Amino acid sequence: MITPKYVHTMACYNQWQNESIYSAGDELDEAELQKDRGAFFGSIQRTLSHLLWGDTLWLHRFAGTEEPSVGSIGESADMEVDWGVMKSQRVKTDNLILDWASRIQPSDIAGELSWFSGAMNREITKPRAMLFVHFFNHQTHHRGQVHAMLTAAGGKPDDTDLPFMD
Repeated sequence: MITPKYVHTMACYNQWQNESIYSAGDELDEAELQKDRGAFFGSIQRTLSHLLWGDTLWLHRFAGTEEPSVGSIGESADMEVDWGVMKSQRVKTDNLILDWASRIQPSDIAGELSWFSGAMNREITKPRAMLFVHFFNHQTHHRGQVHAMLTAAGGKPDDTDLPFMD
């Protein structure tokens, strides 16, 4: 079973890694950020847009925050096409995630969560603990793709090892 400490640690890890990824992205020009590199969402920019969309959507489900501006996975890669705006939204979202994580109690992890999944086109109910793990796993998965794309483009994102986080 996960704990509030786990949720908070992963929220801190999320913020630390996003700062690294976006700093490395700041060193690239727009063409490099937009270049299709063969990842599921194509480019660095589009993958990060999808990730921001996913985080916004899950945080809405977990904490009642604002929903993303687009409604589907298919639209998610183009939710935010301006690097500067996306970077600002990423900082705002990471702060919301940290605020949510800092207030998590064991009772918030227990039980189930139901939602309508556009991807599955049906109502789904799953254990909250599993969904919290999925939330952070989804972030790590796509940041790993972006880390590889940034490195291939000549960027230098920081180490990703959790034990090296301050």
